[in-house]
Amino acid sequence: MAQTAVTGASVAEVMAELAELEDPKIREVNARHGDDHGVNLGKLRALAKRLKTQQELARELWETEDTAARLVAILICRPKAFERDELDTMVRQARTSKVHDWLVGYVVKKSPHAEELRVAWSADPDPAVASAGWALTTERVARKPEGLDLPGLLDVIEAEMKEAPDRLQWAMNHCLAQIGIEHAQHRARALDIGERLEVLKDYPTPPNCTSPFAPIWITEMVSRQHDK
Repeated sequence: MAQTAVTGASVAEVMAELAELEDPKIREVNARHGDDHGVNLGKLRALAKRLKTQQELARELWETEDTAARLVAILICRPKAFERDELDTMVRQARTSKVHDWLVGYVVKKSPHAEELRVAWSADPDPAVASAGWALTTERVARKPEGLDLPGLLDVIEAEMKEAPDRLQWAMNHCLAQIGIEHAQHRARALDIGERLEVLKDYPTPPNCTSPFAPIWITEMVSRQHDK
């Protein structure tokens, strides 16, 4: 049985517990999705819940560069405690998809520096960093669109999404879909861009899941809104 981790745990203790939770089968599945850890996420979340919030431990776990440790760090940190430059460094270090997504979704979005980073990252030459900027933009499209240039965003998506690297393309596509779902006045153009660019049109979608192809995604989500 794994040791119970509590407030005041050391990096060594957490790393030892993560090592006990390692499952080669999970690692094999994760590897196919660009992740390099073998810990069941439910068990990883349970470990983080027992650790509770520990900002310094979170920083130390991040510095190990171990993916599972970084996921725990994200779950036990205080998002508002990070400085802007610290978050900028972390997003550039977050090279696996799960760490990248959790860092943006669980930490940066809650940071007082989120808007400043959104603007800076969206124009970054590193496509992984730019994708973080687009993820933050998608959040604003859905929750706080005031002040956003939605036609301008559609211009950039129309011009650049087709040839964008995978992670950046995915983030731009999500933004395109969100604009179409949330903003009826831009829906026809969003649908048209999606149809013409055909990004993710043939993406394999499991049963009972919505396709990430923007025209299908937009149409499905809008129909659900109308059914409520």
